[in-house]
Amino acid sequence: MFDPSDRPRLFGVPPGVDFPAALIAGLQDRLQGQPPHAMAQVDLIVNTRRMARRLRTLFDAGPPGFLPRIRLLTEIETLVPGIVLPPATTALRRRLELIKLISRLLETDSAIAPRASLFALADSLAGLIDEMQGEGVSVEDITELDVSDQSGHWERAQAFLAIAHAYLDRSIGQPDTEARQRQLVERIAAHWQEHPPTNPVILAGSTGSRGTTQLLMQAVAALPQGALILPGFDFDMPKHLWGMLEDREPPEDHPQYRFIDLMKKLDLTRGDILNWAGIAPPSPARNALVSLSLRPAPVTDTWLTEGPKLDDIGKATDGITLIEAPTPRTEALAIAMRLRKAVTEGKTAALITPDRMLTRQVTSALDRWNILPDDSAGTPLQLSPPGRFMRHVAALLVRKLDAEALLTLLKHPLTHSGSGRNLHQLNTQRLELLIRREGLPYPDAENLGRIGAKATNTSEDGAQFAAWIDWVGSTFCHRAAGVAHLSDWVETHLALAHQIAAGAPQDAAHELWQKKAGQKALEVMENLRANAEYGGEMTASDYADLVGALLSTEEVRDRDAPHPQVMIWGTLEARVQGADLVILGGLNDGTWPEAPPPDPWLNRQMRLKAGLLLPERRIGLSAHDYQQAIAAPEVWLTRSIRSDEAETVPSRWLNRLQNLLKGLPKSDGAAALDAMRERGKHWIAQTEALEAYARAAPATRPSPRPPVSARPRTLSVTEIKRLIRDPYAIYARHTLGLRPLDPLVQSPDAPVRGIVLHQIFEAFVKSVRDDPSLLTKTNLLAITDRVLQHEAPWPAARLMWRARIERVADWFIEREAARQSFSEPALFEARGEIAFDDIGFKLRGYADRIDRTEDGDALIYDYKTGTPPSKREQEFFDKQLLLEAAMIEEGGFKDIGPAHVARAVFIGLGAKPTEVDAPLTEETPQQTLAGLRKLVQSYLDPAQGFTSRRAVRTEAAPGDYDQLARFGEWDGTMPSTPEDLT
Repeated sequence: MFDPSDRPRLFGVPPGVDFPAALIAGLQDRLQGQPPHAMAQVDLIVNTRRMARRLRTLFDAGPPGFLPRIRLLTEIETLVPGIVLPPATTALRRRLELIKLISRLLETDSAIAPRASLFALADSLAGLIDEMQGEGVSVEDITELDVSDQSGHWERAQAFLAIAHAYLDRSIGQPDTEARQRQLVERIAAHWQEHPPTNPVILAGSTGSRGTTQLLMQAVAALPQGALILPGFDFDMPKHLWGMLEDREPPEDHPQYRFIDLMKKLDLTRGDILNWAGIAPPSPARNALVSLSLRPAPVTDTWLTEGPKLDDIGKATDGITLIEAPTPRTEALAIAMRLRKAVTEGKTAALITPDRMLTRQVTSALDRWNILPDDSAGTPLQLSPPGRFMRHVAALLVRKLDAEALLTLLKHPLTHSGSGRNLHQLNTQRLELLIRREGLPYPDAENLGRIGAKATNTSEDGAQFAAWIDWVGSTFCHRAAGVAHLSDWVETHLALAHQIAAGAPQDAAHELWQKKAGQKALEVMENLRANAEYGGEMTASDYADLVGALLSTEEVRDRDAPHPQVMIWGTLEARVQGADLVILGGLNDGTWPEAPPPDPWLNRQMRLKAGLLLPERRIGLSAHDYQQAIAAPEVWLTRSIRSDEAETVPSRWLNRLQNLLKGLPKSDGAAALDAMRERGKHWIAQTEALEAYARAAPATRPSPRPPVSARPRTLSVTEIKRLIRDPYAIYARHTLGLRPLDPLVQSPDAPVRGIVLHQIFEAFVKSVRDDPSLLTKTNLLAITDRVLQHEAPWPAARLMWRARIERVADWFIEREAARQSFSEPALFEARGEIAFDDIGFKLRGYADRIDRTEDGDALIYDYKTGTPPSKREQEFFDKQLLLEAAMIEEGGFKDIGPAHVARAVFIGLGAKPTEVDAPLTEETPQQTLAGLRKLVQSYLDPAQGFTSRRAVRTEAAPGDYDQLARFGEWDGTMPSTPEDLT
């Protein structure tokens, strides 16, 4: 295939040229005139499986012929027969062993790092070990560095490097994947030095960014029929600049740096690099423009001399559209619209971006046109249904079960996914309503059984529901405590996941491990089970974190018939693909290129001295991807000016391109940039037109007037306050029959606190009534502890509420002694009712506490956990005690009978305890009843509407029915709009 040469053969393919197609074309040109089987004798080594598939596809397209022997860089065991190495230690085993070692180190010295960073440290240390093995750097090379200026950090790092040292010593006999690959390449290179193959060996598509790969490239280049084919080689950069870059500090952020480094190690110059297939790029002028824009900073002055020499800048930028969208949403929508247009034009189109949030937004936007893109990255396994399910199940082992976690799992599509799924969903809905109604923040088997039994008594299918509740209680109320070996955690986790997925009938044919996502999740869990022996003791929290981390490293592609013309590629996939339209999305600094990850071990200078990869390497590889992608026939460059939080910074490459064009006014560079922007503005205007809407008139302040027959005829004493302040809420609750749903996870809010404190003081007063010697702070706090333990499942709230009662205890006991000196508690939570027969209305209510004096007078007490209403508030709005007093005098409380009310008092138990009397002398019970009658009669008048938020205490106070009333579209300054209802 190649003429004899004493120098290594290095070829390049320009940016924009379809690399796999050019590779095949070059092979076929060089094998013309040779027997057909000559192609089959070629060993072709490529760097990605996607590249191998693309090559086979192109060969299959014809003409008929033999295939070369296509191998991946990671699958070269058969390249040289007779080389035998032990199988590689699995990555998971290595990770588990490092976790165990680091865990022991943190237990020995907790000051080194927090335990929460255990997995991050293990992953980071594993990455460092991989890099050391790949670059041929020993631990001694690092430990012998001069670190006199950072001894504190270095002392901590050395503790972890000792772990790496022990691991690397062991890896000689038990190599992991990276170490085995290095050993394999070294043996292949040594064998070739003694016995070089005579057939062609070609390594194509790699930039040599990793040490092991570059070692193999050097070995291949030295063969008699060996050759390297470099992707995206910049033939437009002047030859003298290549030499200048070699003499400077490594510019690893330059897209061509890896090639400079490779040429230096092969003792080649730019003039030794030939075009592999001689295929011209789609736009040579654009390649020259982009090449100039990417000059490294030390030689950017060449813009002044080379810029004016550029030909056809307008032609170079004709195929480029620049989108500078105001928001990420606009950017995604503009991209989606262009992809849709490409479909109608019959073009292939690809979005290339490392921004996964942008790809999800574009996919969502395309859904409106029923276009499903072919996303090469797939879906992260942890976000797939099986991945979420396994993470939720692992969380059951960690923390106390709350209602939200329980219902999250019960509603998961993989829960009870065997037979009886429909009945399970119905039972789940019933259970949710029961939990909301009962206020069960932390369900357990006992409480679930209790509310299940209560529901069973009022249900026809009670037995079935009770059995299902028993299954829920025995399955989900499971919390493992303490520390266990990883093997035990895995078995417990898998058994629990199977039990939940199989459901009450324990149907083995559940859906958990079905489809691609389920199969991948099972593969991850079985791999963890197989390697669990190498893990150590860990807590449930550590295990749940480990499972989440393992699931997050996998991806699954489970698409149904994606559109063949619309693709979403990562930067790596884009290297071996071609499309008519290429969109480079998310061109903001920090996204493309991504910011280098923090290195907890070595700074940049130490890496340079040790021979490890520099942080700029990632930027250089991203720049190379950008340089290749922007050379496509039609290109979009998109970015959003603002993110969700702040203004963004354009990608450095986009910034360089714009600055270069702006600096070439005589060559129409500024006009070309304006044209690129104008094309982008056109599409932004298209998105605005697509999103345009006709503004609807805001809702008016409602004041519905339902038929008199539909108006409430029974209200409680506490609802009278609501009728005065927010009549619409009474209409919604009683006329429409709407009840606000209680929160799923009951929180220790003011209403709950009030209920609990009422129970405490009721129990205390009862105990004192039966035994006056118990009127002590000790007894009050003992009752407080007992009630809180039973009624308040929130540890923090229990402490705060107990402290509050302890603060008011002395004051309350002193006042209670005075109260019981002239009266005796008679009723607690007493129910009363009076009727206005002439207007057909009933008033009902409960009194917290009613005492009787020796003279037979009644005293009313009502406990308030907050600030009691003032006398003026009671006079106009809060009529609770005044109404209760009137009900007692009218005989509404049967256990008391008609009695004179001598006093009615709010007992405030807030930060400043106080007593506030009801204004019984200013407003007699007779006057209160007369006022109530007048109020009720007014709302039984067909002309009276139930106005929303008529006299609320503050505009900021939320109401249960504000959304129904569309509050916010109007405010308290707007007049109401009566509406007759039928």
